[in-house]
Amino acid sequence: MRASLKELYGLFKVRIGFAIALSAMAGVAVTPGISLPLWQIAVLGITALGASAAAGAFNQLVEADLDARMMRTRRRPFVTGQYKAGPAWYLGILLLLAGSVTVAGMALNPLVGFYLFLGAIFYGVVYTVWLKRRTPWNIVIGGLSGTFAVLAGSAAVAPIPGPVPIILAMVLFLWTPPHFWSLAAALEKDYAQAEVPMLPVVLGMQRGARVIFAHTLVLVVISLLPGLFGYGPVYMVPAILGGGYFLYRAWLFVCDPRPGTAMQSFFASLAQLVLVLAGAMLEGGLLATL
Repeated sequence: MRASLKELYGLFKVRIGFAIALSAMAGVAVTPGISLPLWQIAVLGITALGASAAAGAFNQLVEADLDARMMRTRRRPFVTGQYKAGPAWYLGILLLLAGSVTVAGMALNPLVGFYLFLGAIFYGVVYTVWLKRRTPWNIVIGGLSGTFAVLAGSAAVAPIPGPVPIILAMVLFLWTPPHFWSLAAALEKDYAQAEVPMLPVVLGMQRGARVIFAHTLVLVVISLLPGLFGYGPVYMVPAILGGGYFLYRAWLFVCDPRPGTAMQSFFASLAQLVLVLAGAMLEGGLLATL
């Protein structure tokens, strides 16, 4: 049972789903307006997780051939044959997505459900099916998944997002490429063997590191813009610490472009995202009480 739960956790990419749900919660926190009751916030988190899980499972379902060519993914259940791809899986994934979107639309409002739907479609179809095997800019467009999560949270409070929710949505959009490019650089041989044109594979490790650093620099600058709209140290200190650490690791990757420093940049990106989202939620909650 424990092994099955672990495989399902990986199959539905629940870890990514938690990040998507956290992004939606941050969207609620930074949007001025009505205070949502706790049950609606819970519904938002669960449905965001459900929509993300549907996209994650679809990703593994249609990429079994690709996963089989990579060391990191060759033990996934659709590759090993533990789970058999077929109509039942497609139907189950579709029902999970439809149910998540419908519940969000009914419990909150249709715009929330629409944003969750777009986030799942951009990851599951636009990124996975259309772009991943065709262009090194695949994850740039695929990064809209996190953006739509923030917008879904914001839409739960107000139909038109204000400047801070838009900035936070931009942060998610800009964060995704250097995060995944760092991972792709760390696993360059894996992606090259699978013929996936991730940017560091196409450009080479050294040039890819420079692009990651430049992209990270823009990301960090954008992440500090809420300071212009009244956000104080509760947000700014974590944003500066997380952004500074990510920049530091990205710069070390430029100075020493190898898989080890690329993986450190990848982990630094996770630390930055957690700090930015946590700071946004805390500061947004504090401003709402004033």
